[in-house]
Amino acid sequence: MKIKPVFNHSFEKYGKILKGYDIESLLEKLEASTAKPANVIYTPSDAALESISAEAFSKNAFGGMPVQVGYCNGQNTKLNCLEYHRGSEINIPANDIVLLLAPLQAVKNGKLDTNLVEAFYVPKGTVVLIYETTLHYAPCNAVKKGKVSKDGFRVIVVLPKDTNTEKPEIKEIDFEDKLLWARNKWLIAHLESNEAKQGAFVGLIGKNIDLAK
Repeated sequence: MKIKPVFNHSFEKYGKILKGYDIESLLEKLEASTAKPANVIYTPSDAALESISAEAFSKNAFGGMPVQVGYCNGQNTKLNCLEYHRGSEINIPANDIVLLLAPLQAVKNGKLDTNLVEAFYVPKGTVVLIYETTLHYAPCNAVKKGKVSKDGFRVIVVLPKDTNTEKPEIKEIDFEDKLLWARNKWLIAHLESNEAKQGAFVGLIGKNIDLAK
């Protein structure tokens, strides 16, 4: 799979790079206080991280809307699922990573061909804003000289407040309701994923992309 730099013009339909944010102390805290396990862990909101950066991201990046600052850490090489939110997401990696992305507009009746997924290399310390219309999921380990790095990743994740918390109880009134997996989180799973085994909507058709293969 071709991996393009996030600075490539082909990324522009998925998001943009934000500049001017002071992230040094934020990433230092992330690395000093959070684990990097062999699997993937995600914490929507971390009080220590929010005390450092929530105000700036809320006011500048989200125009005054309330936000949460959490993290996604671990090791991963697979696509497995794609998700989207009502509102943009910011990723700030403490390690080089790869993001697997696709356009929400390509989803038809909850289905998406994984051939439409694109891969982007994101250097550590890059502040990446991912648009609301971009399908995304857990970061992947960086690929260097054709080999997957074993370093894993720690990534700051900034989202509208309460995103990815407990799923609300709803009555299905639209097909999209079948994809709702958590609060402000619509999820499309691949059949091979753990999420599919847990009951997530299976809509990723084709190969479950694995950067290690």
